[in-house]
Amino acid sequence: MFKSFPLVRRRLTAALAMLCMLTMGATMARAEGQLRIAGQYGITFLLLNIAQEQKLIEKHGKQLGVDIKVDWVTLSGGPAINDALLSGNIDIAGAGLGPLLTIWDRTRGRQNVRGVASLGNFPYYLVSNNPKVKTLADLTDKDRIALPAVSVSVQARILQMAVAKQWGDKEFARLDKITQTLPHPDAAAAIIAGGTELTGHFGNSPFQEQELAQNPNAHIILNSYEVQGGPSSSTLLYATEKFRTENPKTYRAFVAALAEAAQYASSNPQGAADIYIKLNKSKVDRNLLLKIFANPQVQFKIAPQNTLGLGQFLHRVNAIRNRPDSWHDYFFDDPAIGQGS
Repeated sequence: MFKSFPLVRRRLTAALAMLCMLTMGATMARAEGQLRIAGQYGITFLLLNIAQEQKLIEKHGKQLGVDIKVDWVTLSGGPAINDALLSGNIDIAGAGLGPLLTIWDRTRGRQNVRGVASLGNFPYYLVSNNPKVKTLADLTDKDRIALPAVSVSVQARILQMAVAKQWGDKEFARLDKITQTLPHPDAAAAIIAGGTELTGHFGNSPFQEQELAQNPNAHIILNSYEVQGGPSSSTLLYATEKFRTENPKTYRAFVAALAEAAQYASSNPQGAADIYIKLNKSKVDRNLLLKIFANPQVQFKIAPQNTLGLGQFLHRVNAIRNRPDSWHDYFFDDPAIGQGS
């Protein structure tokens, strides 16, 4: 890995410590009103930041007659999120569409994990700082692409989908060998600094925009929307059927809080930027955040959009066993997300 990025070790240590704390209570009896939520890095998790800062879950819980205690944890990568969910250490998982489809497929008929809501539509850029690389076809074995989790993160799955479109389904994993797992903040630092073996990062906002703004060699070689055929909800929230069934008021309060957070983010970008910087202790340029929020391709909404294509692709290449025929297959029915796709 990159010895020049000690943040990786510190973040992993902190995350493991938090999980150990959560594990201590995992076997204890749980009652309505307890909620443990795991998110990751980036603007794609802004709605969770807003809900946390404004205590929206607690607010909607009180309206339903329940006092909700919320615990928050930040992890990196779908596998870590999925492990925490299945081990009972968290109740709501925040990760990409790829990890959701994977865990939906593997828990069908058992824990029955399904989607709760979207965190919005965001374009993900595959950024390269190698001037020789203009398209996927220019990548060689000397290039290295960072993403949240090799093979299973939504970035990894979208990359596979793009490769399959260019070289055929049988070649979908063609570029997996040059990908490696690295948290977004550390990958962005490497791309901006240059001079490491890492030459690409399939990330999210604001890291991808920081790379483009701070390294003159950084450029986009792939936009996720081009692969998925338009705006898509690639970062989502999901839970087990057991949690939803046994905690109906807590679940309803969470979804209502998320909807309010989406309205706030859409109508008050200045306040949303301040919340993101505060909760993430981010040094990102505030004007850059506002520019990202103003991008018409960025849409804060909780109804998922354009998710089925990736699911059917993963089934086609045998990455998942069950073929989804509708987005309803892997999302819980809820009026709040009734206009999804």
